[in-house]
Amino acid sequence: MTRTILLALLVAVTACSHETPPSTSTSTAATTTSTSTAATTSTNAELGKAAPDFSLPDVDGKTVALSQFKGKVVVLEWFNPGCPFVKRNHTLGPLKDMAARESAKGTVWLSINSAAPGKQGYGPEATKAAMAKYGMKNEMLLDASGKVGHAYGATHTPHMYVIDAKGDLVYRGAIDNAPDGETDLGAPFTNYVEDALGDVAAGRPVAKPETAAYGCSVKYAD
Repeated sequence: MTRTILLALLVAVTACSHETPPSTSTSTAATTTSTSTAATTSTNAELGKAAPDFSLPDVDGKTVALSQFKGKVVVLEWFNPGCPFVKRNHTLGPLKDMAARESAKGTVWLSINSAAPGKQGYGPEATKAAMAKYGMKNEMLLDASGKVGHAYGATHTPHMYVIDAKGDLVYRGAIDNAPDGETDLGAPFTNYVEDALGDVAAGRPVAKPETAAYGCSVKYAD
């Protein structure tokens, strides 16, 4: 089993160019410095403050705005159909069915593909094919310019964000603490997004509002 997981991780890292090595669960997102393409203006998303509004086309060309979900809890998932970490998590990890489960509870789940033209995973056709493969029914938005990804400081796929019903950003980081399917040193598995949503539902401050995202680098324009 261990040998199989190690081989799978080696294939993932090889297939995804310019990646940041998976970070441990004890790191914070602040220590992830491979964000040279992220915007550094005051429009950046900040924890505990209002999440920046945006409007993006979905895979069918319909415009979707964050503001239309005012009063609802929203999850943002940065997505790339060509990323091995995304593929693994959507087939074997929490992302396999989490969007469907949380949507049934009233949570809005928006996946965002910020791949630029000519980059891995770009475009509606590749994205639609992945959605069909993984059985994804949630909204999938296209951010080819990278404007929204930069505003949120998204650096990896998957990179996760939770926005509470007041519109404040309350979590950002990894989906879980198992980049390759296993936790470090046998630590208990933790789904950070699920925990954050649980805290929000209970009216508590999110206990762990920030973790280090892992996965493939977002394929922004050069």
